[in-house]
Amino acid sequence: KSFMTKILSNVMDSEAHEKRPPVLTSSKQDISPHITNDGEMKHYLCGCCAAFNNVAITYPIQKVLFRQQLYGIQTRDAILQLRRDGFRNLYRGILPPLMQKTTTLSLMFGLYEDLSCLLHKHVSAPEFATRGVAAVLAGTTEAIFTPLERVQTLLQDHKHHDKFSNTYQAFKALKCYGIGEYYRGLVPILFRNGLSNVLFFGLRGPIKEHLPTATTPSAHFVNDFISGGLLGAMLGFLIFPINVVKTRIQSQIGGEFQSFRKVFQKIWLERDRKLINLFRGAHLNYHRSIISWGIINATYEFLLKVI
Repeated sequence: KSFMTKILSNVMDSEAHEKRPPVLTSSKQDISPHITNDGEMKHYLCGCCAAFNNVAITYPIQKVLFRQQLYGIQTRDAILQLRRDGFRNLYRGILPPLMQKTTTLSLMFGLYEDLSCLLHKHVSAPEFATRGVAAVLAGTTEAIFTPLERVQTLLQDHKHHDKFSNTYQAFKALKCYGIGEYYRGLVPILFRNGLSNVLFFGLRGPIKEHLPTATTPSAHFVNDFISGGLLGAMLGFLIFPINVVKTRIQSQIGGEFQSFRKVFQKIWLERDRKLINLFRGAHLNYHRSIISWGIINATYEFLLKVI
């Protein structure tokens, strides 16, 4: 009897073991790809670091360009304005662009890569189409941080120096006008981001391929700087009128929300209906963009290899 009891017990245990669901063991396939695949977050981190490096170096040049866009003055006059403001105010307003650029460029590079892969897997369309859509969507997402660009514009305008002295005060001053005031100038920003992203991601590869073949890390860095700089300069010149309108719209506090077309017409009349006057400051923007996007692209590609 004891012998038969042991046999029945073993049979029942065996059947229970077969019915019992298998224990899940940890493996690379079971873990979230964002945890196992370092490349998922690498693009965001590299974009953020590239933006920080760029803003810290080129902010004074950007400030001269801003004054030209806003007032339509010569480069010399813009520099004289900054000299009168003093060195203490030279980096006034750097916090918003630092926050904005590190965040938006992180999203620009990271979301572009993520959305490109996602669309490529789930949408049956040519790769250039899915990558174009990914670039536009990344640019649209960047526009969430328009308030930072809005506050940067106000802090750089010397007409508002007596109203607030730092980023917090500028944000607080806009609060009484409602949430819409923070997003004044959203339309030109959306148009600018979408257009520039599509062209940047679509052309930076082909441009680098036409440069001399790089055989060393330093040569790759130089090629990345040249390709990013040339492309950035071209895009900066192309979208310059959009930024002129955006700057004028965002320099206003309160009042009517004027359309892009209405503001453009006003600027066009103020500058004697001459295209050359609309591009006043574009030459400085061209040189700044070469440096700026050269730094961004070279830093991003360099960090992508070493992280």
